[in-house]
Amino acid sequence: MSPGEDTPADRGCFVGIIFFILGLGTLLPWNFFMTASMYFNNRLNTSEWINGTVTTRKEYYFNNWMTLLSQLPLLLFTLLNSFLYQWISEKMRIAGSLVFILLLFILTAVQVKILMGEDRFFSVTMATIWFINSFGAVLQGSLFGLVGLLPQKYSAVFMSGQGLAGTFAALAMIFAIASEADSESAALGYFITPCVGTLVTLFSYMLLPKLEFARFYLDRKSVKKQKSYELETSSRLLTTDAVEDSNGSVLNGNPNKGDDIEEEGVKQAFITLPSENTASTQKSSVLQVLKKIWVMAFCVTFVFTVTLSVFPAVTVDVKTVYGGKWERYFIPVVCFLIFNVMDFIGRSVTLLFKWPSKESRLFPVLVVCRVIFIPLLMMCNVQDRNYMPVLFSNDIMFAAVMVFFSVSSGYCVCLSMTYAPQLVEPKDGEMAGALMTFFLALGLSLGAAFSFPLRFLV
Repeated sequence: MSPGEDTPADRGCFVGIIFFILGLGTLLPWNFFMTASMYFNNRLNTSEWINGTVTTRKEYYFNNWMTLLSQLPLLLFTLLNSFLYQWISEKMRIAGSLVFILLLFILTAVQVKILMGEDRFFSVTMATIWFINSFGAVLQGSLFGLVGLLPQKYSAVFMSGQGLAGTFAALAMIFAIASEADSESAALGYFITPCVGTLVTLFSYMLLPKLEFARFYLDRKSVKKQKSYELETSSRLLTTDAVEDSNGSVLNGNPNKGDDIEEEGVKQAFITLPSENTASTQKSSVLQVLKKIWVMAFCVTFVFTVTLSVFPAVTVDVKTVYGGKWERYFIPVVCFLIFNVMDFIGRSVTLLFKWPSKESRLFPVLVVCRVIFIPLLMMCNVQDRNYMPVLFSNDIMFAAVMVFFSVSSGYCVCLSMTYAPQLVEPKDGEMAGALMTFFLALGLSLGAAFSFPLRFLV
């Protein structure tokens, strides 16, 4: 591909649409399990029977364990993916992960029809959550590296797709409730939906290399690698020839020593050219890249730590002050749908404008200020509670807090993830994306861990 070749156009925005679908597909597993927390809690009867009477209350803390066991593998396998990419091809990591996620979703759908004890159901569900998020971590890390090869706007499109995944899951749950089918049929239909979504994601990824615009950027990566290899090889061969020539002149007592020295100088001048080109394409170390993006790494970690510490472990237990049918729709609408729609809006706003700038010290200050949402949500009408008072029992107050909580989360996350690659040279963009994915996963894991003590303090 010659340097003067014109960049092809993204006709019909097909590449953008595909990356939007891929972004949606990466977070389908987490969002569908999270939104279905009511189904899982209903199957986990918290009453323990002894001698035919209810004597104790067995609490599984499903929401907390679900959050923790979905984010820990995300952290571990995101880190592992930074080594896997050297040994396993990108196609195998992305397509293979999607296939395994599809199989695990099918298992979850089949499980709806299988009767089993509460303890066994809890164990199987937790194992499924662990494995499905492990493959999801490899998928997400690989796709972040892939989208990093394209122009910057495609990263924002990809993250907007991720933001819509939660909305997709929340709407699926609302439609399942509105169908007024029995709980078993509604749950089966609900879990079949992500199976279809994962299939669409897989087909979209397989279509990507067939588009000219995508091939231009994806093939350019391999061309750069080949050129770098050729430069290094040429440098080594030229250096070897020069050394042999020099040694030969001395050993043979060449009388034209001055001519040899002059010829050697020409060779050395020629040798330095590939070496300089090789140095210009040599990637920086992890530490060097981290020094440039550490502020954005801190921001994305802190945002997700705050968000996951209360959502959904605390927010899912908020109760409405009204009764009737609204009680069934309250959590799917106010907790999940509002959060995901506003999170999607927050991410999408970054496509129009970005404020504060990546150099501004105000941005990390605003990120830290989000910590105020933790006590605000804990003081909503969360039931059961032991220590803190209820200050915002009204549904409208809870919805208002959720709006600002979710918009700020989506906006700050997307801003952090899009700013980071801009702080390094283009050759280090992929490494910056991989590091930011790791810190994103770290924030999710820390938030999941903090959700246990915070839920207990309520």
